[in-house]
Amino acid sequence: MHKEDYRNKCVPADEAVTVIRSGDWVEFAWAASMPGLLDEALAKRKDELKDVNLRGGVLLKPLACLDSDPAGEHFTWNSWHLGGYERRLAQKGLAYYTPIKYSEVPRYIRENLQTDVVAIQVAPMDEHGFFSFGVTVSHYAAAIEKARNVIVEVNEDMPKVHGGYDHTVHISKVDYVVEGGHRGLPQLPSAAVCEMDQKIASFVLPEIKDGACIQLGIGGMPNALGQMIAASELKDLGIHTEMLVDGFVDMVEAGKVTGMRKQLDRGRIVFAFAAGTQKLYDFMKDNPSLAGYPVDYTNHPFIASQIDQLISINSALEIDLTGQVCSESAGSNMISGAGGQLDFVEAAYNSKGGKSFICLPSTYKDKAGKVHSRIKGLMTLGSAITDTRPTVQYVVTEYGKVNLKGLSTWQRAEALISIAHPDFRDELIVEAQKLKIWRKKS
Repeated sequence: MHKEDYRNKCVPADEAVTVIRSGDWVEFAWAASMPGLLDEALAKRKDELKDVNLRGGVLLKPLACLDSDPAGEHFTWNSWHLGGYERRLAQKGLAYYTPIKYSEVPRYIRENLQTDVVAIQVAPMDEHGFFSFGVTVSHYAAAIEKARNVIVEVNEDMPKVHGGYDHTVHISKVDYVVEGGHRGLPQLPSAAVCEMDQKIASFVLPEIKDGACIQLGIGGMPNALGQMIAASELKDLGIHTEMLVDGFVDMVEAGKVTGMRKQLDRGRIVFAFAAGTQKLYDFMKDNPSLAGYPVDYTNHPFIASQIDQLISINSALEIDLTGQVCSESAGSNMISGAGGQLDFVEAAYNSKGGKSFICLPSTYKDKAGKVHSRIKGLMTLGSAITDTRPTVQYVVTEYGKVNLKGLSTWQRAEALISIAHPDFRDELIVEAQKLKIWRKKS
């Protein structure tokens, strides 16, 4: 029965995308889950369509439909979280960021947003008629609930991934199936680890104890920490994260991860989406230790905080002397997005024995080569506040770590200046004095 249903719904990509109409909102691609044949077919329809809003994020490679429309007259990209390609489009006015708290995205879709078509990549159908969402569970089930039409592009190389719930779609809910053959998955190489990343990670590692449950962001510093954990004496660690990356595989292969002390999903590695190298995708194939969940489960602070010793490690672009954190923009220029950082900042602090870390190098260089402090008296004009000052716990640079919880403004200024680059500390004291947050001492 399922096979017959599959055959009846199996069509070429060009036919499948005819259900997309002018004015539609289409949930389309996320991270390593990108429907290549549907993208190419939609690009061919460019001149027939107007005001089609495509939605997704963290794109790991260009989309043909967007590249076919350099003036943005036919397609508009609306990003939940900007990757490098999307950032370049946004700078040209061809892509737009959607501010989110990632744990809430399924609810946005169910209660607030128009979703007409879902066109996504999936793993091959199993004998029970289910397609695994593979490397992206995230918010796809919510989008399918709302959509007028559902198109799945089957990628033979998409790993079938075990899950908790909402990690599959049944053939009965699908309108069209497009067979994509073996198309591989776009890879996200592990970020290079520099000496500064290792130094910052070295301040975090002693705070992690046996049985802790780890959430890592993306970038050199989390990658460095993953390598250090893999080489450490730690044991019985758990994983509960929004993004599954190669660093977690290193930890598992080193025997550091059992998940047996977790209060939720005991023994299982919980994630909402994954992106990395082929090593990661091979690790995910039919692996019963994994549990892919929608992001309103993985990231919800109430849920994640029920896990003891939840350790959240994320990066930032800048922080002001009162503790406000920007992790998504350089002034008004969007770099990435809020993602689930605030979700895990709150969850880790509310976890029994949990800790939240915001990690950043103390300085950066502008295009002219001038060095600037990432710790500032005031945020750069236009910077988005990702984490409000009451929510931030540990802040770490290569010069040390401080815990801001419960500190007054003058204590926060003093603590943050103590981990700023020495070349900027006197300047920051002057800034703190101007802001009336520097306490004169005898």
